[in-house]
Amino acid sequence: MSERAQGPSAGSATPRRTTLGRLRALVARFTPSSPKAFRDSMSRWLLFGVVIGVVSGLGAVGFYWCLSHATQWLLVDLGGYLPPTTRGEGTGFPGADFARPWAIPAVTGGAALVAGILVACIAPEARGHGTDAAIAAVHHNPTGLRLRAALVKVVASSLIIGSGGSGGREGPTAQISATVISRLCGALRIPRPDARIAVAAAMASGIGAIFRAPLGGALLGAELLYRDDLEADAIMPGLISSIVAFAVYGSVYGFQPIFGTMSGLTFVHPAELLWFALVGVAAGLLGRWYAQAFYAGGALLQRLPVPRAILPAIGGLCVGLLGLAVPAVLGTGYGWTQLQMTSGWMLSSPLWLVLVIPFAKIVATTLSIGSGGSGGVFGPGMVIGGATGAALWRIIHDMPGVSSSPAPYVIIGMIACFGAIAHAPLGVMLMVAEMTGNLSLLAPAMIAVAIATMIVGDNSIFHSQLRNRLEAARLYRGTPAP
Repeated sequence: MSERAQGPSAGSATPRRTTLGRLRALVARFTPSSPKAFRDSMSRWLLFGVVIGVVSGLGAVGFYWCLSHATQWLLVDLGGYLPPTTRGEGTGFPGADFARPWAIPAVTGGAALVAGILVACIAPEARGHGTDAAIAAVHHNPTGLRLRAALVKVVASSLIIGSGGSGGREGPTAQISATVISRLCGALRIPRPDARIAVAAAMASGIGAIFRAPLGGALLGAELLYRDDLEADAIMPGLISSIVAFAVYGSVYGFQPIFGTMSGLTFVHPAELLWFALVGVAAGLLGRWYAQAFYAGGALLQRLPVPRAILPAIGGLCVGLLGLAVPAVLGTGYGWTQLQMTSGWMLSSPLWLVLVIPFAKIVATTLSIGSGGSGGVFGPGMVIGGATGAALWRIIHDMPGVSSSPAPYVIIGMIACFGAIAHAPLGVMLMVAEMTGNLSLLAPAMIAVAIATMIVGDNSIFHSQLRNRLEAARLYRGTPAP
């Protein structure tokens, strides 16, 4: 081949190599020569932490924008249903009744059909809950996540959750952040141990940003990887990236806690610890059933004799029908959790509705995500826990020593349920405290989450978790770095 023929190809490739080479040189500048010094370098993690935080914050902003617009177009405009809002992300509006009840199943089923076909045709790994995919990547292939899957995850999750499907927004956000950082680590040839930490920090900062809870998010990055351990090396990078991501996200959507600042809630009666211990028992039982029902129900749905691309539509249709009877199952459910923190709504609502919400939310999440739909299981887990605490308060609110407000029971139920089933009690405790702007309930929450953890046992909502770092070391032994 002549030089003239080779010229355009070489000319187009040289700038790409030069740009990538400059990025690698920048990384090398902050990278000491020995592996131990590389891991211990604070300047290196300051640089990477800021990059991870910016990526995670922008990912959270982008997904929240897509989800909020999808909700407006699908559930509100087409479905004729305005769900309740939280105080930090709206006005605490209690919602409105169904204007067109017949449209709800059509919208949830139709949007899930489009999402299912999109996932099946372009990126099958985008189905299910994204946090588990990010955890699996950290353990098995931290530089192997595909950018295509993250983009499909954004669209599919926005369609499913925005139309009323039961799912959380943290899973897609975690997968988006982890995927971009995974690709960046691969391009810059970051050593495998450090790529693991970077992807874990991206997952944590994405969750912390979308929940406006940077400290809880940072600890989640260390806790979510294992059932009985934590990744201590991920804490410092997670702290840096989480606060940067929170600053990026908050600069667009504000810094107010999701459920508002609930500074008036205090713990002053030690006798109430008995009731909070009971919350721990109830939350542990519901959390255990949540994990078991989610995976068992998902396996049952996968055995239906229909194409996998159609399964989310069947699940969406069923969720829409269930939502007509129990509207709290539609969407993320955070607005309903806000309502459950008020005694007026709790005492004026039918007892059967208050009692059935946590069970109905488990069923709806299994139908929406377990069927192969796209979304998170983190948010529904906290909504289930909060509804469990609310239901218990409704039953015992006339008993001696019980608070006149259901809010403490809702908050501690959220912590106990998902802190136990995710095997991340510290991160979830701090995250819920940040979401409510209240730290005074941490002491009773510690008792509740400890009891719930004992009841949950080895059950976990994240199947990609390893037991501990020893198991991880055995997994990595003999694996060459990228």
